[in-house]
Amino acid sequence: MGVLHTIAESPCALAELCDRTGLPRATAYRLAAALEVHRLLARDDEGRWCLGPAVTELASRVNDPLLAASAAVLPTLRETTDESVQLYRREGTSRVCVAALEPSSGLRDTVPVGARLPMTAGSGAKVLLAHSDAATQKVVLPGAQFTDRTLAEVRRRGWAQSVAEREPGVASVSAPVRDSRGVVIAAISVSGPIDRMGRRPGARWAADLLAAAEAITRRL
Repeated sequence: MGVLHTIAESPCALAELCDRTGLPRATAYRLAAALEVHRLLARDDEGRWCLGPAVTELASRVNDPLLAASAAVLPTLRETTDESVQLYRREGTSRVCVAALEPSSGLRDTVPVGARLPMTAGSGAKVLLAHSDAATQKVVLPGAQFTDRTLAEVRRRGWAQSVAEREPGVASVSAPVRDSRGVVIAAISVSGPIDRMGRRPGARWAADLLAAAEAITRRL
């Protein structure tokens, strides 16, 4: 898995694969060659390993209710806001982008699918942490750019915003996505340049985020 994730970031030859994974040369080659046999890796025109066609074939068979439910909602949200939209899940003390769409033009806040971000900054982090267990909050909050009072406010009003927390010049708004039992399972976000989003992005897009989150919940 380490080899796959490393090569997913960018194609690389054996020497670079060893440097980036820390694996011995013989081990790195053996693993990459085996993955190539199973078509999980392939070679590009320069002979570097890259992801192979079997990755796409496996992904097409994933049965993920959250992704299926969000497939019709995220494009509508992107069209409404004309900004970048993302869907995050919490994994331990990190959040992972599981879906993302970009506007057709202009400056973008690109968060690739699969990106693992800290829970210490950003509106998506606030939403997920506000609805996480006490043990997770205790671990994350000491290094966060917000406090437990911020999380209480997120729970009260039902959404979160951030301005230049995760990235300079970027603002975002996020809302929780709940399952049929009312448990928060994800955060849906809109993000973009502060020049467009403003310094109070929640005032502009919170209502649309809440509607999108509710639409996903209804589809689950």
